Parts: sequence; structure tokens; C-alpha cells
Amino acid sequence: MFGSKKETLSGRVDTLISDAARIVGDVGFTGGLHLDGKINGNVASEPGNNATLWISEKGLIEGNIDVPNVILNGIVRGDVSARDKLVLGPKASISGNVSYGIMEMAQGAQVAGRLMPLNLPVTVATQTGAVALKAVPGNFDGRRSAS
Repeated sequence: MFGSKKETLSGRVDTLISDAARIVGDVGFTGGLHLDGKINGNVASEPGNNATLWISEKGLIEGNIDVPNVILNGIVRGDVSARDKLVLGPKASISGNVSYGIMEMAQGAQVAGRLMPLNLPVTVATQTGAVALKAVPGNFDGRRSAS
């Protein structure tokens, strides 16, 4: 996935931000956006768009992300919302809360925040059959959060 062959969830990359670029401000886009540079601001796709954001190991976002599909191998300092699919490569690092539809996480990826699945209940296949799981809002130690 993070080698020479790139997975394209939305079909193509429409916009490239190179590692020589630094953007200060919010970024909105449609289609596919590949980031090798730095963004100091929020990144979001247009509503109703099945967009994909690729962040390479050189990429950095200091702000929140709200994009249906995120493929991350760089750094995000902010919350991530990937309602369809989130793929975390071995060099991915997120300092913030993460909400996701489906998540793939490679060994080495780091998340310092809460993981919140959007598609519940989750069914997990086991050797003896499928088990339905229900997420309960809480802290990492399993305690319920105050509501």
C-alpha cells in the first residue's frame, strides 16, 4: 500500500501539494489531494464528494481533517474524520481524536487520541463465529465518560 504502487480510493489525484509548499489557512477540495508539504489549517472535502486525501511521510497537517477517505503516512496534529475509510501507514502519527468508517493500521502507526468508529454495531469474525460489538463512550481505561 505504501510502496511503489499507490491505492487510489477515488480513482485519481487531482491536486498535488509538493514538499516545497507550505499553506497557511483552510483547504477545501474535491476529488483526490496528495500532500507532501505542510498545511497549517483545516482540510475538508466538499460535501457529497467521495474525496480522498493522501498524506505522504513528508506531509504535515496542523489542523482538523474532514474527508471521506484518508490515507496517511505523515503527521496530523488535530482531529481526523474519515467517514468511509482511514488507512494508517507505518510512519503515520495522529495527535487528536479519530472517527472512521473502516480503519486499517500498519505496525508502527501512532494515534494519541480517542478512536471512534462511525459504523456501529461492529461485527467481528472469530474462529467460533461472528460476534456483534457495541462501542460505549468512555476513556481508554474503559470508564464511561460523563454525559
